[in-house]
Amino acid sequence: MQIFSYQPPSIPWLDIRYIDRDIIVINKPSGLLSNPGIAEYTHDCALTRLQQRFKDCILVHRLDCATSGIMVFARNKKAESSLKTQFQNRLTQKTYIAEVDGVLKQQNGVIELPIGADKLNPPKQMVIESGKTAITHYKVLEQKPHSSLVELKPVTGRTHQLRVHMLALGHTILGDDFYGDEQTLKAAKRLQLHAQELSFTHPYSGKTMHFKSAHSF
Repeated sequence: MQIFSYQPPSIPWLDIRYIDRDIIVINKPSGLLSNPGIAEYTHDCALTRLQQRFKDCILVHRLDCATSGIMVFARNKKAESSLKTQFQNRLTQKTYIAEVDGVLKQQNGVIELPIGADKLNPPKQMVIESGKTAITHYKVLEQKPHSSLVELKPVTGRTHQLRVHMLALGHTILGDDFYGDEQTLKAAKRLQLHAQELSFTHPYSGKTMHFKSAHSF
């Protein structure tokens, strides 16, 4: 079983990018949980930090602890229901940036490989026939000598989907302490995965909302 060592960053404490009466959008740093776990030491997270200032804040979706980037939170039940429905029905648009090991043979493509729990190594996931449908579009943005900067657009939202799909292609995301080997771990101080863009429909106005946060790797 993977050992989880949690040392959440204190700077920035909160990077709020947008706020109104219905939603709050933040840029979550790598190393901060989206929501608390069962253990008391996991109480410090994006949700609880927001709730210290905005008691009405409600979790809508998650990013992995090691993944940085754009997240949206609701501030009332109507907004929560609307946003959760949009995520569940694949009505949101998400774009991630990742730096992966090696040189991809194809500059772009679609990964359609089902993902399920790796029961022998929880909480890891794996490509498995009995798993749930998982679809990821990818495109190489920049080729480096030993790595590639890749744009990833997930259609589905399975646990660890992008990490498992890139592993399945033979190009692990650098800094991945779940699925990487010694070489990919040494290549970066943190997981090189960033939720760069998020688009959704505002739960009250019905307008398309688009947020972007440039990656820093």
